[in-house]
Amino acid sequence: MVFDGDTGQLITAVLRCGNTRASRGVLAILKRIVRRLREAWGEEVHIEIRADAGFAVPEIYDYCEKEGIVYTIGLISNPRLEELTQDLLERAKRESEERAGEKVRLVSSGSYRAGSWEHSRRVIYKVEVLEKGENTRFVVTSRSDPEPEELCDWYIRRGEAESWIKDFKRAIKADRLSCHRFFANQFRLLLHAAAYWLLDALRRKLVEVGVRRMQLDTLRLLLIKVGGKVRQLLTKVRLHLASGHPGQHL
Repeated sequence: MVFDGDTGQLITAVLRCGNTRASRGVLAILKRIVRRLREAWGEEVHIEIRADAGFAVPEIYDYCEKEGIVYTIGLISNPRLEELTQDLLERAKRESEERAGEKVRLVSSGSYRAGSWEHSRRVIYKVEVLEKGENTRFVVTSRSDPEPEELCDWYIRRGEAESWIKDFKRAIKADRLSCHRFFANQFRLLLHAAAYWLLDALRRKLVEVGVRRMQLDTLRLLLIKVGGKVRQLLTKVRLHLASGHPGQHL
């Protein structure tokens, strides 16, 4: 699933087999999106992608660097990456002990090259000492922000997409893909995406006139699932809504 990071609008949803790797087909989708963006706003439009570790593959980095696209992508931990954090992790442990077990979070950056990469890249790494244990996270990026902590915080805000995905699944029932054929289920997924777009557009209109932003399942209950009766006349169709319901003022 791809969302617009500024507005939260759904750009596309593509179905994949459950036994395929997360990055399969991503480059083809990314190329199509980039082409459409540049057709609309010109070759010089600034494009930036932020993605989780499922998209951390060399072909994505190489394509972005070739096309001048800025990227920030999560990395799956490995022993070599863990080595980068050892000094920082020891410092975090000491600080946590000095603060009587309080949570300590430290962020730094360094240069790292995986065996499948053609050259080294900047990696941001975060270490946390928590009551329940230690936590490390890694991000590879082409951004030049001087402060690793600010860049890390910017990447973490990617998590907002999780609430958009929850809206898509819970309110639109987008995970009900029960057809026997794969392509039939892909078509169903596109219909779910269209429904999401319509409800999301309605939600934005309500926010513009001062109504608090609500989750899409709440919006459905207030504005869509309203009792009524339809009368089909000779020259018109007349809709009779209930004389009172919770979303009437909207």
